[in-house]
Amino acid sequence: MVASELISNLIPPLKPSDSVQKSLERMIEFKLYHLPIVDESLFVGLVAEEDLIEVRDVTQAMDTLTLPLTSPFVYEDAHIYDIIRVFNQLNLSILPVLDYKKNYLGMISINNVLAYTSEIFAVKEHGGIIVLEISNRNNSLSHMAQIVEADNAQILSSYVQSFPDSTRLEVTLKINKTELSGIISSFERYNYQVKAVFNNTIADDGTEDRFNSFMNYLNV
Repeated sequence: MVASELISNLIPPLKPSDSVQKSLERMIEFKLYHLPIVDESLFVGLVAEEDLIEVRDVTQAMDTLTLPLTSPFVYEDAHIYDIIRVFNQLNLSILPVLDYKKNYLGMISINNVLAYTSEIFAVKEHGGIIVLEISNRNNSLSHMAQIVEADNAQILSSYVQSFPDSTRLEVTLKINKTELSGIISSFERYNYQVKAVFNNTIADDGTEDRFNSFMNYLNV
């Protein structure tokens, strides 16, 4: 996924002639705290809500103000990972997209990014999650996939988190089943450290039914 495929056409940019009042109303309407100012096809800069609310005369046009505009943007072929990095580093709510002639093409909102992120990590898919802690020398996704597939399951998504000044990695696997006991045992047999498990269905061995029957007997 690249930037041009994430552009939202629902949010119009600001014009230099737009008033502060109109700019603030648009931010409130779309629940954003940044908006780009575009003069025809030229990207002028990004204005922040915190700067606009300091303006006393809200009827003033944007091009009459001396605001601290910033100019973050990505090119149309920027990868989703680079887009997420810029959003995170600059704490933005939207990100302008330009072509290589610096023409404004549109903007990506943080909601677009979150929606796509939920797709690539299979958030909506039914399944369980296993978090492994491993050495960076043992980071073999193919071997992890073999262990999971040996239990008639599949890895829906995965991601790796590293830690400063450490050779340890944390690998999170989203798996397309919730009964994970067999997969967990296999990972432990291959000396993987299972750090956490989520959405796991514990196999019912009848213990709970026997306990409930016993409690009913005591209440008789």
